[in-house]
Amino acid sequence: MLIDFAQSRVFEYLPKVILPACLATLAMLVISLLLSTIVGVSIAVMLTLSHPKGLAPNRYLYRIFNTLIDAIRSFPAIILIVLFTPLTRWLIGTSVGWIAAVVPLTIVAFPAVARLIENALLEVDKNVILAARSFGASNRQIITKVMFSEAAPAIVSSMTFASIQLLANTALAGAVGAGGLGAVALTYGYQRFDDLMTYAVVFILSVIVLVIQYIGRITYRLFK
Repeated sequence: MLIDFAQSRVFEYLPKVILPACLATLAMLVISLLLSTIVGVSIAVMLTLSHPKGLAPNRYLYRIFNTLIDAIRSFPAIILIVLFTPLTRWLIGTSVGWIAAVVPLTIVAFPAVARLIENALLEVDKNVILAARSFGASNRQIITKVMFSEAAPAIVSSMTFASIQLLANTALAGAVGAGGLGAVALTYGYQRFDDLMTYAVVFILSVIVLVIQYIGRITYRLFK
């Protein structure tokens, strides 16, 4: 089916709808990624330390965090976004808008971040850890100065993947009142049968993904 350029209002909506939505999407992405990284790294460190083959094995602590991560990851993102609407309303005062969407998006994202970083840390060569231990390094020093340093390239790749996945979730959140590009594609594109508007949003999202991948690739080379 051909696109009807004459009927499309994409150029009319570009400055007053699409551009603000793009900025809202980027704001959701950056803030949610920052918060989920803080939480995810903290949990990843706990998982790595308490892992059966970790620096300070603790079966019960590991089981608690592991179950928490698996439980949250078992739900589809859109379900979690809706599920945490009351929490969002309690914390922010509203469940509508990109600021409110940061809360559920962070909850959706941090389990994946935690698991990816945990896997990256556990892949560090055990001989390197043993060497650090032989020099009298503490668990904290091994984690911060050895394991994170050795796992940096893998962590960068993992965070690139997590960022792209989070971008997809921001589009999903647009369907439940978060705003952003997802809401524009749904409201101004799909519901008004404006195919060009929908394709324009898809193109912008694709460009953002390419930028994320490019930044991730450059950063990976710096740490490699």
